[in-house]
Amino acid sequence: MIVYPAIDLRDGRVVRLRQGDYAAETRYADDPLDVARRHREAGATWIHVVDLDAARDGAMRHRGTIAAIARDTGLSVQAGGGVRAESDVEALLAAGVARVVIGSLAVREPERVAGWVGRFGAERICVALDTRADAEGRWRLPVAGWTEDSGVELDALIARYAGLAAIRHVLVTDIARDGMLSGPSVPLYRALAARWPALAIQASGGIRDVSDVVAAREAGCAGAIVGKALLDGHVGLEELLRC
Repeated sequence: MIVYPAIDLRDGRVVRLRQGDYAAETRYADDPLDVARRHREAGATWIHVVDLDAARDGAMRHRGTIAAIARDTGLSVQAGGGVRAESDVEALLAAGVARVVIGSLAVREPERVAGWVGRFGAERICVALDTRADAEGRWRLPVAGWTEDSGVELDALIARYAGLAAIRHVLVTDIARDGMLSGPSVPLYRALAARWPALAIQASGGIRDVSDVVAAREAGCAGAIVGKALLDGHVGLEELLRC
């Protein structure tokens, strides 16, 4: 399993949002590159970076920072936020990003994103699916900052991608657990891994400590995104990388 330390960028700083709410922001460091370097020194090989400004308005203000992280740290960078066009994918790859994360567009226009998987390769694209269980226990896929119901269910969309392109990397965030340090959604990941064994599923949302990373791995996940727990000092990256 790959542990991905995560940094979210807004107005040039490292921040975290609570359940994606821009009004519920916690600010951490002013130098994202320094944070990335510390993760590399702790033994990380990958880092997950989200441009929150781009996710909100489409303006990729942090491309230079993301390029510097890729160039200066030696980390493999998985990055996204506001990817709306093929040119955005090209620009991030040209900036040194190893894998581009595509979120809302992956829900709204799967055929288009599947075409990018075909062009750039399954290792260069990660489909990010943010999901929330409805009253009947169905995993829905909200979009537009989790404010609109896309009308699409998680399993149905993954099945659709399976028929369109050989996607490999799928990042699944349980919205209810995002930024809450409440533990990962293990039953969800176990069910996805059992149904789609060829996918490299990344667990996101709620991871607090070593036991949560182990639980995600045992559920069949290939990766775990860890943000708030590291930034708040609940767990050390070295500890997570040893598990």
